[in-house]
Amino acid sequence: MDDIGERLKGAFRRYPTGVAVISAASPAGPVGLTASSVASVSVSPPALSFSVMGTPSARALLQAASFVVHLLGPKHAALAGDFARTGGARFTPEQGWSTLPSGEPILPDALAAMRVAPLQLVPVGDSTIVVAQVLDVFHGPEDGRLVHHAREFITLPFTTLTPERTGS
Repeated sequence: MDDIGERLKGAFRRYPTGVAVISAASPAGPVGLTASSVASVSVSPPALSFSVMGTPSARALLQAASFVVHLLGPKHAALAGDFARTGGARFTPEQGWSTLPSGEPILPDALAAMRVAPLQLVPVGDSTIVVAQVLDVFHGPEDGRLVHHAREFITLPFTTLTPERTGS
């Protein structure tokens, strides 16, 4: 018989999503992971959400008082892969990381980076949904988009499609 969890994963492989790296300072040094589940929740108050699975990086991140959610552009495909893979290179000088005055690691050339503080942690099965208040937003260069689809990172240029209007 089919496993519904496997079919669910297969369904979401068909659904392209944006790619983010979430970073935090921890007592053992900076931690980070790749996420494709980031969503805007509210503008007033400003809030977003994402989910993480129980990896060592996720457990360390969930202990932090604040962290940074980086929305990635096309030049960050390798970085997204590194942060998604166990043992991948993280926080190297070549990746361009620096530190905010508040201590969190930040990738200054992300499409956008949002410093956030957790509001709610909701355990669901093998994951935790994080709802976080946005404390600050930093904008970087708009040089395209990075999406995750069918287990691959895909870069898309910025193009605008204007829908044709009909009627009056």
